[in-house]
Amino acid sequence: MFASLAAHPWAYPALEVVHLIGIALILGNLVLLECRVLGVAPSLPLVPLARLSSALAVIGFLFAAASGLLMFATQAGELLANRVFTLKMVALMLAGGNAAWFHGRGSLARLDAIAKLQIVMSSLIWIAVIALGRWLAYS
Repeated sequence: MFASLAAHPWAYPALEVVHLIGIALILGNLVLLECRVLGVAPSLPLVPLARLSSALAVIGFLFAAASGLLMFATQAGELLANRVFTLKMVALMLAGGNAAWFHGRGSLARLDAIAKLQIVMSSLIWIAVIALGRWLAYS
């Protein structure tokens, strides 16, 4: 099945499009929430905005994860031997750990310096994930 996926002229590019849409939903909504946490547009209510942006980011993550797993399955051996892929997976784990820490400590309710650092770090980690993903195409 996965060999035919890689061989079909439209399947892999379609997966890449879904992957990019997922990444856009993740990072776009994260940056929106980051701006609000850092004080941009303070008249916007934080909790409803966070609920909406988090839900859209989760949908984006599901798109990116599902399409990423299918793309991975077409060349698993090559990717597992690739250090850039390993770095991307480590960055994804860091992103997940940072998100768990952010929500676990109630950072939205605190909006302290740690919360602001966490949300900026989240964007930086996701940018690293994107950069590493693009680097994969050239390694």
